[in-house]
Amino acid sequence: MARSKNALSLIMLSCCSWFLFGYSLAFSKTGSSMIGNFENAFFRGVLDAPSVGSAKIPDIVFMLFQGMFAALTPALAIGAAAERGRILPTLVFIFLWTTFVYDFIACWTWSANGWSFVMGGLDFAGGTPVHISSGGAALAYALVLGRRSGDHKDFRPHSMSNVVIGTCFIWFGWFGFNGGSALSANLRAAMACVVTNLAASVGGITWVLLDYRHDRKLSVLGFCSGAVAGLVSITPGSGYVSPASSVAIGFLGACACNMAVRLKHYLKYDDAFDVFAVHGVGGIVGYQLADSAAGLGWSFAVTYLILFIMNKIPGLNLRAEAHHEHTGLDLAELGEAAYGHLDEKAVAVSGVDHSMDVGEPKTGSSSSNHSINEVKIGSVSTLGRHVSSTSEA
Repeated sequence: MARSKNALSLIMLSCCSWFLFGYSLAFSKTGSSMIGNFENAFFRGVLDAPSVGSAKIPDIVFMLFQGMFAALTPALAIGAAAERGRILPTLVFIFLWTTFVYDFIACWTWSANGWSFVMGGLDFAGGTPVHISSGGAALAYALVLGRRSGDHKDFRPHSMSNVVIGTCFIWFGWFGFNGGSALSANLRAAMACVVTNLAASVGGITWVLLDYRHDRKLSVLGFCSGAVAGLVSITPGSGYVSPASSVAIGFLGACACNMAVRLKHYLKYDDAFDVFAVHGVGGIVGYQLADSAAGLGWSFAVTYLILFIMNKIPGLNLRAEAHHEHTGLDLAELGEAAYGHLDEKAVAVSGVDHSMDVGEPKTGSSSSNHSINEVKIGSVSTLGRHVSSTSEA
């Protein structure tokens, strides 16, 4: 959903500190109600003993499954900083955020010693640890970084086909998260998959109809957004609700998330991928009030504190420089472009617009001019620098 000049930088930023001590802090068997300890740091002692999740699942298997959640959640949170957050500070943030936010909330919700678990909180597959926590973090990140520069009308997805493909992948993967959270191949796992699919389908259709009221268009992006909203909303209750209930949850989740996306424009904060509106709000729609409020409050406050301190440390300032933001983080920080081949092909395209050429064109077979040309192919708009020979023109 980013512009093409920032696509690679977002692909790069997905990692976690699970191996060092994250799993131990979240799921050590002798931890407190707030956080675990370092008993299983570096996966020490994580072998074939019964896990805290299920006596039928060995520790090592449960650790691997939970590691998927731990890797996904910060990747969601940093989506709000897309197109203007520097890469190195973001990697540092991911490590700190996983430790001080995700590990705490996962311990509360899923560890047998966690306070929410002991109180009887029901979060089947990550409503608070994954979605509400990433939504709260995204809101804090967006507020600290500020709005992207440029005309916000131009902040459109650079590849709708990739958005659709990505939605299909994540929809399929959601069966693994929600169905797999039963920790057994049983009827509960099957029902979790059924209600997951229903909520996503209803959410997608609902979002399309809501947008149609305003734009009179059947938006593919709207269907993808609504499907994810439905998936988020059903996640915490996916192992407990009936198919009929999942229809209601998908509908309500899409309505609430759609309203939150529109509200963002009035509040004027720039959450690039609507992480708070879809994941934060969607998680709250599908879950219990006490746990939702605690998770959202902890995530937002601790995230804001982490980012505030990082911004004061030389070398860890979060926002990219203005000229880097204009160029795009792919070229500015990675030195590579996701779609560089399009710039090379642009030279051969007849009727290329040279209205943005830098300097006056030179004549002669041996001379060349550096130009910046915008080449539109379908719905993809790329802005690249290339050398064109005037003898070929």
